[in-house]
Amino acid sequence: MPQTIRIGILGATGTVGQRFLQLLDGHPSFVVTALAASDRSEGKPYVEACTWRLPGEMPAAARRLRVQAPEPPLDCDLVFSSLPADVAGPVETRFAQAGYPVISNSSTHRMSDVVPLIIPEVNADHLKLLDACREATRGGGGGSRGFIVTNPNCSAVMIALTLAPLAARFGIRAVVATTLQALSGAGYPGVSALDITDNVIPFIAGEEEKIEQETRKILGRLEGEGGEARVRVADFPVSAQCHRVNVVDGHMAAIRVTLNRSVDPSELREAFASFRGVPQQLGLPSAPERPIVVRDEPDRPQPRLDRDAGRGMSVTVGRIASDGVMGHRFVALSHNTIRGAAGAAILNAELLLAKGYLTPRD
Repeated sequence: MPQTIRIGILGATGTVGQRFLQLLDGHPSFVVTALAASDRSEGKPYVEACTWRLPGEMPAAARRLRVQAPEPPLDCDLVFSSLPADVAGPVETRFAQAGYPVISNSSTHRMSDVVPLIIPEVNADHLKLLDACREATRGGGGGSRGFIVTNPNCSAVMIALTLAPLAARFGIRAVVATTLQALSGAGYPGVSALDITDNVIPFIAGEEEKIEQETRKILGRLEGEGGEARVRVADFPVSAQCHRVNVVDGHMAAIRVTLNRSVDPSELREAFASFRGVPQQLGLPSAPERPIVVRDEPDRPQPRLDRDAGRGMSVTVGRIASDGVMGHRFVALSHNTIRGAAGAAILNAELLLAKGYLTPRD
């Protein structure tokens, strides 16, 4: 019989917390047993504490769970964190020090030298950083069981995932990305209707820096062994400009890239379409059959038509062409609260389970 891992969710009443519950409902290996949120929700049944804002009904098993404070101990084996970045750091550290594996959707720990920043199709080998992470968290009394693994920024996921096959086949010299990001990426209530109606907002605080830094770490090379393992970030520059647009779900990026050699657009298309990774090899439950879906129509991808590709876990690429300045260009799109948030974290957990990093607590 496969192991069942009990799940706790921090920030369970928010947009990403709700998406975690939706995606975990009926999961073959994970069952949600603990929910945590802010003081105003503590002690209430989830059905009373949460205003459900996703399509469909609130999962029945979650309705009766009482919301707890986001502090250890929780009755679970693994913690998913969707806490706001301004509070996530110390809370996640306390859980790791108490012996809980933490998979974080927050930005606080992503660039730490000892915390893996993982897209399973791209850099599953970076999980070897967990030896160093366990050393860093051992001082809190949790032994070597606790650690933190992070998934990337919602736009960095699709950008790094689409660059990965190009870096592997052709080498990359430089990347320029312009994003058009959905409203759900700002959480709820997010952006004022008076600000976004008939408008595009050409600024999202901290977003450009996250894309530029995280993409290079994800595509970097693991060096060293054991507790000395570190990631040498990719040596090519990444430049990003980010915009908030009047779309509910689905982040888009117009990407230009300079490669190490001359490549025909058909070679880029084949690199994207044939790309597979460890999740596909292992048959992980949340892994899409095709991590990158290629569309050849001149007007695709589009958020309404393509954000749910691969149950929201595939990145769709189109408009593949030569570029007169950078050499090559394409457009990428992904579902920002699935592949860009909760789904990414769940896929990371499935990878950790398959690799033997997760076990039930005593």
